[in-house]
Amino acid sequence: MLIFLFIVLVLSSSLSSVDSSGHTDYEVSRRELEAADSSASPSCPLNFDYLSGLINGSSQRLLLLDVPTECGYMLQALRLVRSQYLHTTGHFFPPPNSSEACWDVYQSIVSSRIVGFNVQSTCGFKTSLMSETCANVTTRSDFERLVSGTELSDVQKFCNQSLDDESACTSCTEVLARVQGLYFGVPNNGNESDCNGYPFIYAAAYADQFRPTDEGDLKCLFSLNFSADKKKKKKYGVVFWGIVTGCSNGFFGSVIVIWLCWTWHWRKKRMRKSLAQMESGKAGSGMEMNQMMTASARAIRFTLEEIKKATNNFSRDNMIGRGGYGNVYRGILTDGSEVALKRFKNCAAAGDRAFAHEVEVIASVRHVNLVELKGYCTETGPMEGHQRILVCEMVRSGSLFDHLFGQEQKPLSWPARRKIALGTARGLAYLHYGAQPIIIHRDVKASNILLDEAFDAKLADFGLAKFTPEGQSHVSTKVAGTLGYVAPEYALYGQLSERSDVYSFGVVLLELLSGKKAVISVENGEASLLADWAWSLVREDRPLDVIDEGIPNLGAPEEMEKHVLLAVLCSHPVVYARPTMEHVVKILESDSPVPPIPDRPISIVAEIENVEQSASSGGSYSFMTSPSEFRPFMSEGYSLNSDTG
Repeated sequence: MLIFLFIVLVLSSSLSSVDSSGHTDYEVSRRELEAADSSASPSCPLNFDYLSGLINGSSQRLLLLDVPTECGYMLQALRLVRSQYLHTTGHFFPPPNSSEACWDVYQSIVSSRIVGFNVQSTCGFKTSLMSETCANVTTRSDFERLVSGTELSDVQKFCNQSLDDESACTSCTEVLARVQGLYFGVPNNGNESDCNGYPFIYAAAYADQFRPTDEGDLKCLFSLNFSADKKKKKKYGVVFWGIVTGCSNGFFGSVIVIWLCWTWHWRKKRMRKSLAQMESGKAGSGMEMNQMMTASARAIRFTLEEIKKATNNFSRDNMIGRGGYGNVYRGILTDGSEVALKRFKNCAAAGDRAFAHEVEVIASVRHVNLVELKGYCTETGPMEGHQRILVCEMVRSGSLFDHLFGQEQKPLSWPARRKIALGTARGLAYLHYGAQPIIIHRDVKASNILLDEAFDAKLADFGLAKFTPEGQSHVSTKVAGTLGYVAPEYALYGQLSERSDVYSFGVVLLELLSGKKAVISVENGEASLLADWAWSLVREDRPLDVIDEGIPNLGAPEEMEKHVLLAVLCSHPVVYARPTMEHVVKILESDSPVPPIPDRPISIVAEIENVEQSASSGGSYSFMTSPSEFRPFMSEGYSLNSDTG
């Protein structure tokens, strides 16, 4: 009889652990958790060991740009820890009486890596953020009762897979953003509760079979990247086993390898000889440049004498612009056509290959919203030295930068700004989807958007453009761009994709809407990013405060709000949260709504060695700050060229 009663009690306790939704994961009751931590000095039930191990085990160094960035990754790391807690206990948060203990543990981890950075005081996080509920959801059961079965099914469908792939991550995060907007988009103070994080924490805990420890989850759901060491180990492992396998193939395989190496060496030697001839400037570099330009039949090669005649020997009266690369002149060709000539300074024949790349890019595309390349010149003159010049169509109304920030320009009307935004979007969409191969502009900014008499936008200056290899989603390359316009994943990791241009477009759109520059001054005189400022207003449900009240002929409030939301979404720090340029064009051309804007996390680590300056101005300390008046850390030697217009 006693055995029977014991079995009944065991079965009763087992059945009680099965929640009403049907899943059998053990869900610890809130009362049990609070009772377990009811001592005078409760310990923290969150397991920070995994996070600490990830940080300490990575060879990458922390790169902190500004307070929103720092606080963003602090919040994301906390979400990672909470997702593990949810998976273990079924609760989104630890008991309230353990909040202070958890903050102390978290602060000790942060202090060990960033001396003097206080998470709560710097970021404004309240103690309640560690344990405050949202929408009356405290457990997994609460979440699954609140969210519809269709949405839960979509979360399982799109998030229960490897999220390393860009398309898979995009599909998952779009579903989670929709859930966040539908069920957790209630007004809340992000420093007191974390409503926006619920869907992502849930997905990491339950939707993905690999749980929160999977690298795909870390990068996609939390924008945390600790995989550099593993990739390097994998690379070295592949090399090692390749050598072992090659040796095991015997003498015949060795002969083949030697023959291949000799062939490669012979071809490389011949290439070096060809390059040496080109760089010596023989025949004005004409033969080699013409060989490199055979694919660009539309580009005419001008002689230096023709260029000098067109510009009246580079007369200062014909100079219409200047920048870090050199000067721009107005010129008249022999056929009477007016052109703009971009003359590069400090040239040498050794740089002609990079110049040929620029010519190839510009000459390969034709679109109404792209500056047309007519020709080029590469030649060494007795007095002028080595010259590299682009000959482009003349766009007479100047740049967008001139119209937005020039002292003598009249303010652009709302219809003109809307037209410029759409034209720029169409030009970028063509580069991303109409050109073959895909072209990434890489330096989209107001001074590189030229305007004709009808205020049609034309993208210019493809000097920093890169082709993406067929079948790849991004290109890792040295960082080059303009401060304020450069996407975080590009600045931090050197990873370039079409959505890096989307980020820059979002910043340009914010400049159009606000009349402010990409980097602005806040109340204390320090610099802050325009994208962060705009997001702070949108988060406070004040999107129309972004609009410059001095814009003539303002549009309907709902139309202007739509443009603000689109700009903030495009300038989102998470790659996969941004729309494609095709989607942007569709939104601007039609009544299509702007997708929900996810919360703004940020990557936790970056390899500083990949962050370099394209137009070097020497190593220096550069600081960014936010209205919280905290001056963050910045790595020595990191800088990006500022826009001079």
